[in-house]
Amino acid sequence: MSNQARHRIEELTNEIRDHQFKYYVLDQPSITDAAFDTLLSELSLLESKHPELLAPDSPSLKVGGGFSTQFEQRDHIEKMMSLDNVFDLQELSAWFDRVEKDIDEPSYLCELKVDGLAINLTYENGQLVRGLTRGNGVTGEDVTLNVKTIKVLPHQLVGKDLPSLIEVRGEVFFPIAAFNELNESLEEAGKALFANPRNGAAGSLRQKDPRVSAQRPLSLIVHGVGAREGISFDSQSEAYALLKKLGLPTSDRYKVCGTRSDVEKFIAYYNEHRHDVEHEIDGVVIKIDSIQSQEKLGFTSRAPKWAIAYKYPPEEVITKLLDIRVSVGRTGRVTPFAFMEPVKVAGSTITNATLHNREEIVRKGVLIGDYVVIRKAGDVIPEVLGPVLDRRTGAEHAFIMPTHCPDCATQLRAMSEADVDIRCPNTQSCPAQLRERIYYIGSRAALDIDVLGYEAAVALLESKIITDESDLFDLNADKLMKSEFFIKKDGTAGKNVESLLAALEEAKTRPLWRTIVALSIRHVGPTAAQALATHCDSIAAIAKCDAQELADIDGVGSTIAQSIIEWFSIEWHREIIRKWSAAGVRVVAEKVEELPQTLAGLTFVVTGGLESFTRDGISETIIAHGGKSASAVSKKTDYVLVGAEPGSKLAKAQELGVPVIDEARFKDLLAGKG
Repeated sequence: MSNQARHRIEELTNEIRDHQFKYYVLDQPSITDAAFDTLLSELSLLESKHPELLAPDSPSLKVGGGFSTQFEQRDHIEKMMSLDNVFDLQELSAWFDRVEKDIDEPSYLCELKVDGLAINLTYENGQLVRGLTRGNGVTGEDVTLNVKTIKVLPHQLVGKDLPSLIEVRGEVFFPIAAFNELNESLEEAGKALFANPRNGAAGSLRQKDPRVSAQRPLSLIVHGVGAREGISFDSQSEAYALLKKLGLPTSDRYKVCGTRSDVEKFIAYYNEHRHDVEHEIDGVVIKIDSIQSQEKLGFTSRAPKWAIAYKYPPEEVITKLLDIRVSVGRTGRVTPFAFMEPVKVAGSTITNATLHNREEIVRKGVLIGDYVVIRKAGDVIPEVLGPVLDRRTGAEHAFIMPTHCPDCATQLRAMSEADVDIRCPNTQSCPAQLRERIYYIGSRAALDIDVLGYEAAVALLESKIITDESDLFDLNADKLMKSEFFIKKDGTAGKNVESLLAALEEAKTRPLWRTIVALSIRHVGPTAAQALATHCDSIAAIAKCDAQELADIDGVGSTIAQSIIEWFSIEWHREIIRKWSAAGVRVVAEKVEELPQTLAGLTFVVTGGLESFTRDGISETIIAHGGKSASAVSKKTDYVLVGAEPGSKLAKAQELGVPVIDEARFKDLLAGKG
């Protein structure tokens, strides 16, 4: 009986710990509280009958939420090798020559080299038992709890013929879109930023509290096998097919090539399309496909002879930092930026690059006059990575953050002790903030007034046609004629006068949530604005809510709630609402009658172009039928609606297992054909 009890206690312990992890760390309980209590009661009863089997770390003795990662050092079963690198086709050709001396007519498997954090996952009888970083190749850090938070990674392999043991090698990475969103949120919150997605992945995986890792949308691709028992394959490509069959996240972006020319074409294609991939890559890995040939070629002391990494030229350049200046945003945040000698990187010539905040400048050790390393990936804003220390002459000097606003001379200050950003508190009349706010009102994110561009915003303010945004909807032709920007050479009204007035009239009919966005309330973007409009129906109703009522709205939360309370506490802000309302701007939700609420309770994220809906129209259609239109994919998303040329949100949906639908399926849901 004791052996049966021991076996059952082990089963219950593992099952309970797994459920505790899902509940406390992942926030994804898979059984009811009652069912969990039944398991825990059974364990406690068995331990009371067999006290000799009571382990000091039994779930019956510990509070369920006590998960932490200690980063203990553990050995890999089979050594994790590195890869040798080549940097041009001539070096690659030399590797081909070495391989083909021993292997006749080899097939080459080409795959993308993910710029992430190497990980080694051990499964025993299909169960994930350990996750280790590469470390020194022999010993790595145990990050099992953290790696279990990665949603694409199965804790249990699927299928009937599971290997008794398998080490799976892969790369943990931060999807670029998710990384940019994280850094934006960190910057807005005044917290330190991650330098790049790879650092973001490493920092997110190396959290002592796995709940923090769980909040970071990490992903993973597996690309190799170490020690294994109970599974065999004859080629690398066959191994990938088997790993995929077991439920592991493999990449579809690999190709078996029969010739050197095919390999070079693969390299050239992804060098040109490297920014079309949802994660960062720094090259292509070429492997001999045949396992028998791999074994014949063998290893050096550090790397396999049957594989090589072709590294792309880094998208980093060096230029001289001429000055550090600051810009003032629409919410008053003062952001330092680098002004540099023009330099071409990633296909475009740049002179400015972000430096985020004063703490980032200190952390990076950048001085005015330095030669600095600039990095730009795809459409991401260029960033200064750091100085080239050996090119310093001694003439460089430190940047001193201004104490007063460069546009209005108001003394700058932090909004709170925890805020690393400083802001200009002169929100009403600071010229920089006014320009940015007026320009933002015309943006697609707000009221979508395409003729209200930056030049028009500057002209309106410099000519004193308007004093702030409250005057915007009182414009007429006579007022606009006070600015040369709106006058033709013959002294008559330009075409932009009629265009702007017509666009402003149309903007008055935009949905309530767009009006809310246009107010530039700190932290309130389209998603929060839609939640507010749906819940409150009018700006007046929002103004009457207290902080807790606002925070309880799904999609708002305490930080946004506090910003809203602060915004409405200012008299001239309330004057904007009064004047806009008097001018006919929508401040009350449109009462849409006879529209069936077929999408009630459903949250949608849209990616790609649709045939029957515009980008704005689809969001408004979803809301009008009772649904919620969100900008980012999460575990709370019900459907991702995919059109032509979808972006990274499709990959995110696939990572999270969120249902993906096309336009035809959406129309079925809209018509109530669930």
